Amino acid sequence: MGLLIAAYASLAAWLWLTLAQGMFWRTDVRLPPRSAPARWPSVAIIVPARDEAQVLPLSLPSLLAQDYPGEAGIVLVDDGSGDGTGALAARLAAEQPGLPLTVVSPGDPPPGWTGKLWAVRHGIAHVRTAHTRAHVNGHAHEPAHEPAHAPGTPEGLGPEFLLLTDADIAHEPDSLRELVAAATSADLDLVSQMARLRVVSPWERLVVPAFVYFFAQLYPFRRINRPGARTSAAAGGCVLLRTEAAVRAGIPDSIRQAVIDDVALARAVRRAGGRIWLGLAERVDSVRPYSGLGDLWRMVSRSAYAQLRHRPVLLAGTVAGLVLVYLVPPAALCAGLAAGRPAVAWAGGTAWLLMAGTYLPMLRYYRQSPLLAPLLPLTALLYLLMTVDSAVQHYRGRGAAWKGRTYARPGDV
Repeated sequence: MGLLIAAYASLAAWLWLTLAQGMFWRTDVRLPPRSAPARWPSVAIIVPARDEAQVLPLSLPSLLAQDYPGEAGIVLVDDGSGDGTGALAARLAAEQPGLPLTVVSPGDPPPGWTGKLWAVRHGIAHVRTAHTRAHVNGHAHEPAHEPAHAPGTPEGLGPEFLLLTDADIAHEPDSLRELVAAATSADLDLVSQMARLRVVSPWERLVVPAFVYFFAQLYPFRRINRPGARTSAAAGGCVLLRTEAAVRAGIPDSIRQAVIDDVALARAVRRAGGRIWLGLAERVDSVRPYSGLGDLWRMVSRSAYAQLRHRPVLLAGTVAGLVLVYLVPPAALCAGLAAGRPAVAWAGGTAWLLMAGTYLPMLRYYRQSPLLAPLLPLTALLYLLMTVDSAVQHYRGRGAAWKGRTYARPGDV
């Protein structure tokens, strides 16, 4: 009787997820309709980077080559790298003509700041100061008949938009132009694209599409993009942010302790009255390799328990939910067939079919075989173990560890 109840509960959960969870499984949420603005606003591209020499030759040239009609520049913030990231960035910029690049270093973050957000803060401060000084000295790269600042943008805010992008993200040449056109056409304060992650190795094929699928299930893009929606999220690898909205929301100071900074950023912008948009990328790709399971495990486990706000009750609920939603269906199908219990087998099989069916669009987006769809319960089991490991590492004092830094729970700072 217990297995029958679990099987039908799992089926009910999948019916609800498929029909009522913001159509999370659809992958057609791309940049909204857009047209070129009458005047292209100024943009500063800020790239926080810590020990990124491996991926920088694949990503930075794509930023330098941006075909943007307005004023734009790049600031790479070298966050205490030990592998020559800053020097490599300067050398790449010298070898390739394109957008101007400045390399700065903020030093170690003070207590209460994550390294990435401290780097972002330093980058924003730098571009605002440099932009203001350039306009005061008459060195702005804008035609004489154009205003130095957009209408409604207060003096001293610096560039009108900030593109926050990670050091492992490569952009097509028209990426910045399309992002800005989308923001100005739809009057958006934040436009974020979930970069298409690298899917080459067998473990990447098994784990990566599911990572984006699970994210969309937690934060359905269509629901996020509704004006006034309660759900907020962004994808930290590619965030175009209106500078005025950043100032209004106190970014990044207001989220300085956030390990999951992209979701915190979107929430802060929306709380301050900003309009946000999130979708899947067409011109933005991650070039970071995750060749082995260990690399993927660390990527997920470093922030999984932080996502649960370090609460054991939420951890227990998450584990129970993953078991019910993803592991019960195949178990019920197999047990029902073995025991000659058709009702159990039917409920488990139907739930598994819904699971695989909603996963197929994400596999197509990642150009992967549909044969991976029935393996989603296995991937979910891996994520369950990664989440538990994240909690274990937290209580051992090694939670939220990344590139030599470990961050405390916000309440412990």
